[in-house]
Parts: sequence; C-alpha cells; structure tokens
Amino acid sequence: MTGIEKAQEIMEEVKKVVFGKDEVIKQIMTCFLAGGNVLVDDIPGVGKTTLALAFARAMGMEEQRIQFTPDVMPSDVLGFTTYDMEKKEFVYKKGAVFCNLLLADEINRTSSKTQSALLEAMEEKSVTVEGKTYPLGNPFLVIATQNPTGSVGTNMLPESQLDRFMIRTSMGYPLKEYEIQMLLGKQNDMDHNHVTKVSSVEEFLSMQDEVKEVYIHPRILDYIVSLVQATRNRETIRLGVSPRGTIACMQMSKAYAYLEGRDYVVPGDVKNILLPTIGHRILLSRGHTSEDIKKELDDILDQVGVPAKESL
Repeated sequence: MTGIEKAQEIMEEVKKVVFGKDEVIKQIMTCFLAGGNVLVDDIPGVGKTTLALAFARAMGMEEQRIQFTPDVMPSDVLGFTTYDMEKKEFVYKKGAVFCNLLLADEINRTSSKTQSALLEAMEEKSVTVEGKTYPLGNPFLVIATQNPTGSVGTNMLPESQLDRFMIRTSMGYPLKEYEIQMLLGKQNDMDHNHVTKVSSVEEFLSMQDEVKEVYIHPRILDYIVSLVQATRNRETIRLGVSPRGTIACMQMSKAYAYLEGRDYVVPGDVKNILLPTIGHRILLSRGHTSEDIKKELDDILDQVGVPAKESL
C-alpha cells in the first residue's frame, strides 16, 4: 500500500465517528502531513475531542489530553523536577507534551504563561527544565481547541501565538442527516475506540518525507508570495500575513497535492489551502468574522494572476 493510500485509509477511519466533516478531516490530515499543528476554533460539543482521538488511534500514535483551565500551570504541560527520597537526587517528571499527538482542549481558558509554554514546545520540539533539554516525540502534533470570543473565562491567543498554528479550522454544527447518524452511532456505542489502527508512527513519518519531495515550480512559489504580499498592501487589512505564513502555504500546498495523488503542486492546491492557512494570520480594518475574511481572500485570489499551465 502506498503512502497516499495509507493517508486516505486514515481519513476513512476518522470518518467512522466524525460524520459529515470530510473537508475538515482532509484539512487536518493535510496539516499533519505538512508537519504543522491545528487550531480548531469552535463552540463546545461539536466533536473536537472525538476528532483528535480518532486521528491518534487511526495513526497508531500515543496521545495525551490537557483540559485547560485557569489553574493549569506550565509545569503541568512541560513537566517538573522533584526530589526522589529513595534515589536521593532530583528527577524529572514528564509533562503532558511527551506524546505524539496532544489534544490541548480550550487553550484560551488558561493563562498566557501556560499558553506560551505549550507554544514554545510546539516550536522547539523539545522542553528545557532547569537547564536540561528533553526532546519531544517524533512526530509531535497538536490539535488545540478554543472557544469563541466572548465565552466566559477565555483568554484569547494573541496574533503572535495564533501564527504558530499552521491552520485554523472550524467544525460547526452538523447537518440534520449527519446528526441522526451520530445518534445512531451513540446507540451502538460507536466512539473513537471503534476506530482501527491502520498506520504506524514509522509509516506516518515516511509519508511526511514523501510530502517533502513533492515538486513545486518556481512560478507557483511566486504565486504564493504574491498572494501573501497582497495581504500586506490593502487598506482593508491592517495586519498582513507573516513570512511564517508564506512557508506554511508552501508546505500545505505540497501536502494537499500529495493527498490528491500528485507529486507536483498546481495553482488549485494553493487556492484550496489558502483560507485555513492564512485566514487566522490577518486582521481586517473592519469586520472580523470568518465570512469577512473569506471575502477578503476571495478578492485577493481574483486580483492576483494565476500562473499559466503552459509555464509550469
């Protein structure tokens, strides 16, 4: 079985317990293959935890979950040293980040200090406690969830921290037919425990290596940069996309092409990943809803010329 077929099989397993969210599942799989982390911005109770645990089980990864609350400390995330009376020495107790896939639930309910501790671990892929550095698992992937702005007790992520997530997505309410499927599944005790392991950590790492080999033409790179720079030169946008966002667009485009069964990127791949990849990296001068941001990006896509097929 090829890596692409294996990736498709992983997504099919997740779909067994997450109904009617095929686009979100593909976005997350694309992000994981690109080596990025996911922020799910959504209301409680729409299946975010089930989604994360289903991915972990299908990919054969060790998972951990942190329910963030105001009293969660950085040491709960990273770990801490304590004195062992038997060994008569200080020993390190690992935190929740020591896994392959971490579900950081309601990240905006905890303090800025704890948020920063997690995001630093995401960036460095290691933890430093009292001068000693401990490498995290390989891969180390994060699905963080946050409640909408205005929820009680929330502490919204600043722009610099939002930028650390490769994509932001939202599940939203299910359609009626899928909500009925969900109820039928609950009657039959269908949950993430019914998801079958179809991959291993080693196979997933091999898929990530294959994504890195996907070819992207210089004209496609020029197209990505032109789209990003357009976000920095519009009166309707007061904060444009960072260079980290430019890199994320390239990586996501390659992973999307891979899932489409190609070893090269086409302009359509860039268009398909644009909103989840850079939508959370811009601030509008007016309006801030997802519809406002989508309209702005649609205007940019219309404005920036697409590379001609014959030039690629």
